[in-house]
Amino acid sequence: MKAFLLAAGNGTRLRPITDRIPKCLVPIRGVPLLSIWLETCRRIGIKEVLINLHAHREELRYFLDQSDHGIRVHIAEEKTLLGSAGTLFANRSWVRSEELFWVFYADVLNRADLNAMLRFHRRRRPAATLGVYEVPDPHRCGIVYARPDGIVEDFVEKPMKPASNLAFSGLMIGTTDLLDVIPDRVPSDIGFHVLPLLVGRMLAFPIHDYLIDVGTIENYLKAQATWPGFSEL
Repeated sequence: MKAFLLAAGNGTRLRPITDRIPKCLVPIRGVPLLSIWLETCRRIGIKEVLINLHAHREELRYFLDQSDHGIRVHIAEEKTLLGSAGTLFANRSWVRSEELFWVFYADVLNRADLNAMLRFHRRRRPAATLGVYEVPDPHRCGIVYARPDGIVEDFVEKPMKPASNLAFSGLMIGTTDLLDVIPDRVPSDIGFHVLPLLVGRMLAFPIHDYLIDVGTIENYLKAQATWPGFSEL
C-alpha cells in the first residue's frame, strides 16, 4: 500500500516552534511527529509514502536522510504550495495503478484503528472513505453529514451554520475515482474543492480513539500531556 503524508504547510499557528523546523518535525514527548507517522504507516503495512515539502525543506530532508523506518519515502518538493488536493493531482501517476491509497494530514496525531477503517472500505468499495469524529466547534472543520449506513450525504468545509458536529479527521482512503474529480488548478483543497464532488459516493468511518490536530499551540501542549504512545498497540 501507498500513502500521501501531507506535510507542506507553513505551520504559522505553531510559531515560534516552527520558526526553525517544519510542523511535521515538532516533537511529541521527545519524538518527532513525522517519526510517529512513519511508525504508524509501517504498522498497518504501508510500504511507500510520499511526503510533500515546502517550509524548512532542508531540515526535513536531513531528518529523512538520517532516519530508517523500514518504509520507502518519496519526496515531492513544492516551491509553491499546491494545496492538499493539488499535491494529489500533481502526483496522481504515483498511485494511478493502485486499488486504493491513504491520505494523511501530517499534523493529526492519532491512535485510530486504521486496519478497521481499511476493512470497512474494502467491504463496500466507495470512491473514498473518510475518518470522522465529533468536534466541539464544527465551524472550524470540514463537516460530514452521513446516513446511518455510513454514506456521506453532504460535506461542507467550515460551514457558517453547521447542522452536524461530525468532522473530517484528516485520515482518508482514496481511489482513482477521487483522483478523477480533482480540479486542475493551483492551489486546490481536498475539503473545499474535492469532497463536495463525491457526495453519495463516500463513506464515513467513525473514530472514537485518540485523535488531535496539533496544528495550534493549545492542541500541541495538550498532546504533550495526553499522547499515549504506541505501548498499548
